[in-house]
Amino acid sequence: MTNKIQIYTDGACSGNPGPGGWAAVLLSGAHRKEISGFEQSTTNNRMELVAVIRGLESIKFPRPPMADIMEPIEVLADSAYVVNAINQGWITNWQRNDWITSTKEPVKNRDLWEQLIALNAKLKPRYIKVKGHSDNVHNNRADELAVAEIKKNT
Repeated sequence: MTNKIQIYTDGACSGNPGPGGWAAVLLSGAHRKEISGFEQSTTNNRMELVAVIRGLESIKFPRPPMADIMEPIEVLADSAYVVNAINQGWITNWQRNDWITSTKEPVKNRDLWEQLIALNAKLKPRYIKVKGHSDNVHNNRADELAVAEIKKNT
């Protein structure tokens, strides 16, 4: 029995900015959970971040008592924006530079990045980039859910 948790995430936006949807598909052993939501006026990058944040927030603790060896939480996203910011250390640089980018602009979505930093410190997930709109059934499902949120709310 595995205690690995995988979270497939995606965000969508109709216009940029415009109405947006986010979704996450959480998998652990035989368990599966799908979550999604909508924001009236947002951007695609914000929806990508919200999907990851809500996915991580929805993990239930404590893990099963038999899980004496904690396997990593994996966040699988097609967003280079999110995955590269984590894996390539952009967030660390932004914090070091008082939330200013390398182009001397304020970091966009700082409020969401700060939430994600706190979750990362607590849960220590591993971020994996997946190809969007490809043959990954779980990533495709997250995309479907995010787009469906826009359609049902506009």
